[in-house]
Amino acid sequence: MRLRSVLLLVALLVAAAAAYLLLWPVPIQPAVWTAPAAPGYSGPHQVNERLAALKQIRIEGESGPEHVVMRNGWLYAAVTSGAIVRMRPDGSEQATVIRTGGRPLGFDFDAQGALIVADPMAGGHGGLWRVTGQGATAVQELLTGHVDGTPILYANSVVVARSGKIYFSDASQRFGAKASGGTFEASVLDTLEHQATGRVIEFDPATRQSRVLLKDLAFANGVALSADEQHLFVSETAAYRIWKLDLHASGVSAKAPNTQAKVLLDNLPGFPDNLMRGLNGRLWVGLVKPRGAFIDNAAAKPWMRAMVLRLPKALWPVPPAYGHVFAFDESGRVTLDLQDPTGLYPETTAVTETTDRLYVQSLHAKTLGWLEPKQAGL
Repeated sequence: MRLRSVLLLVALLVAAAAAYLLLWPVPIQPAVWTAPAAPGYSGPHQVNERLAALKQIRIEGESGPEHVVMRNGWLYAAVTSGAIVRMRPDGSEQATVIRTGGRPLGFDFDAQGALIVADPMAGGHGGLWRVTGQGATAVQELLTGHVDGTPILYANSVVVARSGKIYFSDASQRFGAKASGGTFEASVLDTLEHQATGRVIEFDPATRQSRVLLKDLAFANGVALSADEQHLFVSETAAYRIWKLDLHASGVSAKAPNTQAKVLLDNLPGFPDNLMRGLNGRLWVGLVKPRGAFIDNAAAKPWMRAMVLRLPKALWPVPPAYGHVFAFDESGRVTLDLQDPTGLYPETTAVTETTDRLYVQSLHAKTLGWLEPKQAGL
């Protein structure tokens, strides 16, 4: 009798666990998609250790220098606490310029020297912001929080053209960073769901009007202008590719590209993040994580992707840390590839290149990494 009771209890527990894993509500509605066969580290992305010799700059009390810009002899870094920190190229004279109250991701400067910030968590709802002044005297203005009647849930990367127009990415129309528990958590949810709701937007400060250039992107991320500012390069993180987009494009769908929007780099060995213009025609991108077998293998199995969200976060299929950044030209030719398979400097998002140093951006690192150009092979 006792044995039967134990077996019945075990069966009930197994049934309850199975029901939980299969039926418990989750925040995603996974879409079926086709993942290209992972190329591995081949061709221009052969495994190397050129990123392993990174030197470190400690950012006092801060971490996660996710985006770094050099301006007038100063380095500016957006960090996890919600601050943008300014320092000299060697890391000295550090000072907090602003605190957005959210988590600034991409940022740039306009012609008047104001900061243009993509922050998905500031002000309770996020959006595209303009900040003038510094510290306690800073004035933070929301430029736009809606486009085409829909809210900007995940303002991500931004660049200001010489014309004054602002180009930025709204990574997801499904998962806001604040509601999802953070920028990284929202990116994981959007990647697992793969509904492809990201978009690239132009905002004209002169008219206060916005328009969508490219839509239906699987997590729209980094943006960078071409040298002649006639095109925009765009990272589509969850699809492992980078686009080249005509600035005259309007409402082009990534599901139906045309002559104004084409894939420049496809089937990358990791998830592309920020894009930065470097020197001598180079553009830099960081692969924030390597490809994960689970995500590719479960592309046609939405039930499996939903199931993993019923597990503790520690068991979510997040790929391991792997340092990887590379440079390419405007034709899509990879010109330099830097890796650190140990992942000691985690979640590499891109490179800010100056004549003296390559500064490596990171989503979570506790320092700002840098290399001398000769160390990188330049």
